[in-house]
Amino acid sequence: MNKKAVIIGGGLGGLSAAIRLRSDGYHVTVVEKGERVGGKLNMRGGLGYTFDTGPSILTMPWVLEKLFKSAGRNLSDYLIIKRIEPGWRTFYEDGTTIDLTSDLPVMLEELKKVSEEDANEFFDYLQYCSKMYEYSMKSFYSKSLSGLNDLRSLHSVKELLMMEPLKSMDGVTRKHFKNKKIRQLFNFLIMYIGSSPYHAPAVLSQLTHVQLGLGVYYVEGGMYNIALAMNKLLHELGADILLNTKAERIVTEGSRAAGVELADGRILHADIVVSNLEAIPAYNTLLKDKAGSSQKASDLQKYEPTVSGLVMLLGVDRTYENLAHHNFFFSEDPEKEFHQIFNEGKLADDPTVYVGISAKSDPTQAPSGKENLFVLTHVPPLKEGENWEFRKETYRAQILDKLERMGMTGLREHIEFEYTFTPNDLQSLYGANGGSIYGVATDRKKNGGFKIPSKSTLLENLYFVGGSTHPGGGVPMVTLSGQLTADLIAEHEDKKPQINQDKEIS
Repeated sequence: MNKKAVIIGGGLGGLSAAIRLRSDGYHVTVVEKGERVGGKLNMRGGLGYTFDTGPSILTMPWVLEKLFKSAGRNLSDYLIIKRIEPGWRTFYEDGTTIDLTSDLPVMLEELKKVSEEDANEFFDYLQYCSKMYEYSMKSFYSKSLSGLNDLRSLHSVKELLMMEPLKSMDGVTRKHFKNKKIRQLFNFLIMYIGSSPYHAPAVLSQLTHVQLGLGVYYVEGGMYNIALAMNKLLHELGADILLNTKAERIVTEGSRAAGVELADGRILHADIVVSNLEAIPAYNTLLKDKAGSSQKASDLQKYEPTVSGLVMLLGVDRTYENLAHHNFFFSEDPEKEFHQIFNEGKLADDPTVYVGISAKSDPTQAPSGKENLFVLTHVPPLKEGENWEFRKETYRAQILDKLERMGMTGLREHIEFEYTFTPNDLQSLYGANGGSIYGVATDRKKNGGFKIPSKSTLLENLYFVGGSTHPGGGVPMVTLSGQLTADLIAEHEDKKPQINQDKEIS
């Protein structure tokens, strides 16, 4: 095969698609405007501290194993992945702590500390979540879905009804648990994909099985090594990766994408174009001169962006023995928190705060006796013209007050390194719609819980990958999006004759 594929953006979705397409025989070129690949999965450091600036929790490592196997490689030759226990440690305002662990007898005891009655429901709830994951393996994780018709083709009517499409994730936890703290614990797993448990469909209760049944993992040396491993594999496969290279526009020939024009004026001809830039920003920028593009972007508005976030990277000259690798400091009123963020589009008065400390599992990430804190607080996506510079310091102070109040004593006085990312930074660095962290929000009423279809309906050989497309956000999901989109390309494109790229394009 002599067909050419150009991938716009070197995030995990783009790299995954590139690996699969190269393995399928395409000549592949990845165009990345940044100085290194990885997209939101990136790194920063200083004063001996190292931080993963994006995803800090790895689940479903089978997705990475499958990707490397498709190229005839073993993932273990590129990465050392180890399981983290407990998966999370959660903190409540009244001093209660619950460890979320895959050691189920221990997990049962953790729940009994809070509610004996709810602990008795735990295994029934786990069985339900496991069943939802089993259904998803038949559809969501096996094929690029564009809507309900695709889903119907992969399930019996009985299975579709068992997935309870009219029930929310919160509806499931309420059915099994009466205790507010326990409901909050399991509901918050939805934040792996940046959505609301009150809006997301019941099938996403499977995230409990993902957490407890499959486990939480960390990549030795830092999560950014996932991107480095994919980068290494692409070089071995003979793909071209152009760093510090901006894609200016997608050039077209009728109803087809004919190539990608770079900022320096060069044109890379292509039989296939894959955009790792989210679909709505892509239509508004890369295709802004194409007739119908603005309407297409408008048609996709039902796919609202997920939450954004204020990210603080803090190097502290002490250790916090009461914290684990992954920690969540919960809000006192989760319904109010989610309502403010998702329904009112405003900052939560009392936000849940995540603190990741990879140095707990990997001493290379911070100097001896010190710790690297990745502090993430979810906030609404950006509104048009919104500038976080005017609220960054106020919200920073609110977050630090909360952490110090809930057990991280004297935090401020121990900070010796600090770097902050605002939603504006996430938007400008990665082109994320509204500064979204996880792509498109999963909302059973607004979009049926589906994502933006991976295959463009404007150009017949343009495809999208990443968190805004099926199956969604997070390391395993965006990596899987690249693989499922490659399957979709094989289904649609390999049967077509090769286009003569010597034609004039516009």
